[in-house]
Amino acid sequence: MNAPVPAALLQYMAGLKEHDLEMIGSSLSEGVQFITPVTTMGKPMVLEFLAALYGGFPDWYYSHDKPELLEDGSFAVFWRQGGTHTGILDFPGFESVAATGKLVDIPPHHFFYKIGEAGLTEIRPDSVPGGAPRGIFEQIGVELPPV
Repeated sequence: MNAPVPAALLQYMAGLKEHDLEMIGSSLSEGVQFITPVTTMGKPMVLEFLAALYGGFPDWYYSHDKPELLEDGSFAVFWRQGGTHTGILDFPGFESVAATGKLVDIPPHHFFYKIGEAGLTEIRPDSVPGGAPRGIFEQIGVELPPV
């Protein structure tokens, strides 16, 4: 389906690419849920996770295909992402992980987004082996990834 991409989704995507937490935060609704098979994160935890990610992986990159409108009104984006673990990964509530120098290459996969009047309301990565966010931790050798 071809449809205009909502401004909040475009802003979120640009914020990810620029590592701009303020831009990302303003694209999320206050009640946003980032839903993984292991946990659900609210807005503060999403922003803390991204801050830790960018601290541990200063060169973290994103590329993507054009967002697609789905029949239920949500959007799908096929992402490619990765980086080199050259900084301390300091995810709140878990032991810090010193730089390993390991290159992390997440298998390309879809993320699905629901968008409301106040911004993104739901983010759900497709569950694929080695997918984000869990695959990041697996690839640097964290035995019990937090997400």
